[in-house]
Amino acid sequence: MTVAAHQTGRSAETGIHRISRFGLVNEYLVPEDDGLTVIDAGLPGTSRLILARARALGMPIRRIALTHAHRDHQGSLDALAAALPGVQVIASEREAPLLAGHIAFFDTRDGTLYAGDAFTTTLGVATSAVVPWRYPMAGMATWNRDLDLASARLLAGLDPARLASGHGPVVEAPGRAMTRAIAAAARKLERSPNPAASPRW
Repeated sequence: MTVAAHQTGRSAETGIHRISRFGLVNEYLVPEDDGLTVIDAGLPGTSRLILARARALGMPIRRIALTHAHRDHQGSLDALAAALPGVQVIASEREAPLLAGHIAFFDTRDGTLYAGDAFTTTLGVATSAVVPWRYPMAGMATWNRDLDLASARLLAGLDPARLASGHGPVVEAPGRAMTRAIAAAARKLERSPNPAASPRW
């Protein structure tokens, strides 16, 4: 897991602007001093919602930052890029050619962690190192469970003020919940003979 540092000043407008499709798939608009950063492009068809929210905020979209390349996180990227000539797209170096890796964004200005699928918050905080019953899709798509657990530990070590995941509501003061999720995942993976290869409930 790469934690990306993006150096831009925070605008006078604060708060998390969350767009959620079906209450399950999230995108975020983050105010910056020069406009908006969109974190994740969502499912196909989400571009119109993202563009409408930007218009309502009265701010231009300057960049799109992808946590990873699952279809529910980059499905509207092409439509957004077509609607926003010259928009900057930020992805991890490893996934840039194929969009096949994972990345998280930690906003040091207000302590918000945009965690992609490293954690989900649907009906409680969980790490996708295992397949939580509350929201199994992110865990089912994890390609290396040991690496995912290590990423979750790294992100928890940042002690975020709030957790904005790719799936579920924004969670304030998530430290204890993240620690519990990591411990639960570690226990399940210890019982698994090959945690990197097969999902475990």
